[in-house]
Amino acid sequence: MAIHSRTRAPHAPPATVAQADSGPDDATARRLPFLRHLGPNWYATVMGTAIVATAGAALPVHVPGLRGLCVAVWAGSALLLAAVLTARAGHWIHHRDRARAHLLDPAVAPFYGCVPMALLAVGAGTLAVGRDVVGHRAAVAVDTVLFTAGTVAGLACAVVIPYLMIVRHRPRPGSASPVWLLPLVAPMVSAAVGPLLVRELPPGQGREALLLACYAMFGLSLLATLVVLPLVFSRLVHEGPLPLALTPALFLVLGPLGQSTTAVNQLADVAPGAIAAPYAPAFGAFAVLYGVPVMGFALLWLALSGALVVRAMRRGMGFTMTWWGFTFPVGTCVTGAAGLARHTGLTAFTWLAVALYALLVTAWAFAGVRTLGGLFSGALLAAPRPPRPATVRTT
Repeated sequence: MAIHSRTRAPHAPPATVAQADSGPDDATARRLPFLRHLGPNWYATVMGTAIVATAGAALPVHVPGLRGLCVAVWAGSALLLAAVLTARAGHWIHHRDRARAHLLDPAVAPFYGCVPMALLAVGAGTLAVGRDVVGHRAAVAVDTVLFTAGTVAGLACAVVIPYLMIVRHRPRPGSASPVWLLPLVAPMVSAAVGPLLVRELPPGQGREALLLACYAMFGLSLLATLVVLPLVFSRLVHEGPLPLALTPALFLVLGPLGQSTTAVNQLADVAPGAIAAPYAPAFGAFAVLYGVPVMGFALLWLALSGALVVRAMRRGMGFTMTWWGFTFPVGTCVTGAAGLARHTGLTAFTWLAVALYALLVTAWAFAGVRTLGGLFSGALLAAPRPPRPATVRTT
């Protein structure tokens, strides 16, 4: 038996947003019209680019010329962040009705979690590889600003977006999406990149406070993920595969898995100089005891979501901005595997990191080329198309 339902691409808004655009445009709406449909999901391009640089720098192998390429990619991510921030500011100034509608759209609002993660990713890249260009002191200053702004914004998103989902969005039962994880993962990114700044602080209360704050954000994000992830899997089992355009979003589940593994390993690296025994050695033990099983589950989810993506491609899945979900989450698994390679000494984790990095670079190059093509053609900035009926087979 087939049931006909209406589905839409993840960048296409529901009725609330579509209705906001249904009336005649006023003078404000006619200004910079190419920005009208620029959503917060564009920050994913920044995240996906920055992680290529930081993951490359974290690889536990030496590849000639890789460091220089990582610096170039980091510079591109910094320019991209400036461009997207400027464009989104113009969106809020000239198309405020549309921007407010995005916040009330359950399909778009979670993408606001990409904003703090973009800031954090570029900040971490500045300290990891950008220091080769701007110098260590300037890199620390830039990362401090971006880390502070990204952490505050991430914590705000982790509260505001779920609040809106409860009091305004009211998603229907069985509609859980991996996109719901985006505002919850931002504090985990802070936990993973914060240790870069821990070692820059003088020994004492400040260093220990930042270490434990990162650890608290690790717990905050992890527990929130454990609440949402069962809903996502339940939706897949009971409702069937996601709509074709949304299928790449399955890779978003890798984000909290890889990022949490990265976080515990990064925290273990800096714990000996920030906190006294017996807690410092415990950080190192926990990095392995937590990271290994979580990385195992990440590989399971990678295989499952990869099979569903292949299925969707065979059924005609086209390019959308959700394809950027193939980048940042995979990059977090690269840094997670690299951290486990450091703490276990196992060559298997080293080659896992290398293999995942090859997948990351391939996905980033493909998504980047298709995004540039969509920008030049205007397709990615065009008004969303009305949803089309889709057939979902239940038997």
